[in-house]
Amino acid sequence: MTNDMPRFALRALRWLPPPERLAAPLRLVPEPLLRFGSLQLIEQVLAVPLADGRLDDFAGRRIGVEVTDLGLRWIVAIGERRVEVLDPSETAEATVRGTATDLLLLASRLEDADTLFFHRRLQLTGDVELGLALRNLLDQLPWESIPLALRIALNRGARFARAARTAYRGVDD
Repeated sequence: MTNDMPRFALRALRWLPPPERLAAPLRLVPEPLLRFGSLQLIEQVLAVPLADGRLDDFAGRRIGVEVTDLGLRWIVAIGERRVEVLDPSETAEATVRGTATDLLLLASRLEDADTLFFHRRLQLTGDVELGLALRNLLDQLPWESIPLALRIALNRGARFARAARTAYRGVDD
């Protein structure tokens, strides 16, 4: 990773605060705004499988996503041909937990789920069968079906987060 970036850029990245220091300012963002933004993102990513009915088997199920270092939590309810982001106090049947960087790496497909779970950088709790079934479905989702701007943002964001984590820790990934 560090070979892609000039040495001065790596030194500059060390000055960025780790994501957990952003948790307090994020608490100032109103919950409905966070839910609305996450719903927009989720709907873009899942537009094709929702329209195709590939998520219909998950109708009525609730999946949680926790960004541990940012203190963020979402509960996503899957309906027939729609999704809804619920209040974070709701109960999820299965929850995936990880740091912002690791979840970005997963979403951008720069690292695969098996590697992240094996290295215990992601955790799946609750109804593991539900979580794995959904993960398998998302793994089969053609990357090209996600809007180009979102793919670019995910890729660049994940690369930046990984580089910042590496620089902050002072080690190579």
